[in-house]
Amino acid sequence: MRQLKDRLQTRALEEGFVAMGVCRPDSIPEAAGRLADFVAAGLHGQMGWMAERMAWRGNPAALWPEARSVVMLAESYAPESDPLAVLAERDRGAISVYAQGKDYHDLVKRRLKRLGRWLLAEAGGEIKVFVDTAPVMEKPLAQAAGLGWQGKHTNLLGRGFGNWVFLGAIFTTLDLPADEPETSHCGSCTACLDICPTGAFPAPYRLDARRCISYLTIEHKGPVDAGLRPLLGNRIYGCDDCLAVCPWNKFAMAARDIGYRPWVGAPLLAELAALDDAAFRARFSGSPIKRVGRDRLVRNVMYAIGNSGRGDLAQVAAARLADADAAVADAARWALERLGQGDAPAQA
Repeated sequence: MRQLKDRLQTRALEEGFVAMGVCRPDSIPEAAGRLADFVAAGLHGQMGWMAERMAWRGNPAALWPEARSVVMLAESYAPESDPLAVLAERDRGAISVYAQGKDYHDLVKRRLKRLGRWLLAEAGGEIKVFVDTAPVMEKPLAQAAGLGWQGKHTNLLGRGFGNWVFLGAIFTTLDLPADEPETSHCGSCTACLDICPTGAFPAPYRLDARRCISYLTIEHKGPVDAGLRPLLGNRIYGCDDCLAVCPWNKFAMAARDIGYRPWVGAPLLAELAALDDAAFRARFSGSPIKRVGRDRLVRNVMYAIGNSGRGDLAQVAAARLADADAAVADAARWALERLGQGDAPAQA
């Protein structure tokens, strides 16, 4: 099995993954308790799916009892330029690096399936592949498999690739040799905690999703708390601040899949504000942005306009005052108040 694992690792790197490791399905016994505490404290916000199927999420061995090994893989999506530079372009929307290209779910799963098919052809057994959508705690498993560790920002980072990675898992009935788990190498660094605009980290290694901009712009339904709106800046889909400042990114490996090349860019807020549902779907076809739907994205755009300080965008916000979505209309009113034009009329 050692030789098989070595060949699997070679094959994984050839496929475009930047790291691979193996752990046992029962290698994260502390995960269930941590997840239960997180949910009990309400830190998951509206993400009810985290509370559902906790028995599976907290115990990978229960997800598929026949599995003997979990092959964890990391795939780089590292940006070629500073992802924080767009925060100064107040008439444009800042979109998280991971959503700049094609939907990573499709790209990573395609590669996982190819690698899985190779493993089946070489050694038989059975496999199941997972990318982010199943009740699998990829980050603790990746740490148990020796890929890296969960940093103080709770994301996975590794000494050989930084923290710009997607994670995928192949569960298999084959009994592959396990790797040694990785330990934290964050030291006294608090860069990721210090830069967070909303103070979403009550303590190192602990995230309050209810204050996280990625959660607020993607997962949160309805109006965002008024006290948090000014802190969103022009971030309309996700937030990269804590990832971007990690010193370990000096070892980041370039993204190999051309699908991760940015094509969404930093769109003009005025253009996005005018999107109806059909135009939204057409513009973001093949992008992970499509998952939030038109209404939530335009709501975020209204907040960004309110934070822009750009009086020339007031009429753009005014045009959404009568929007069919109540959260969009509320955000438009807020934007106009922030721009000092609370009585601006809606456009016909």
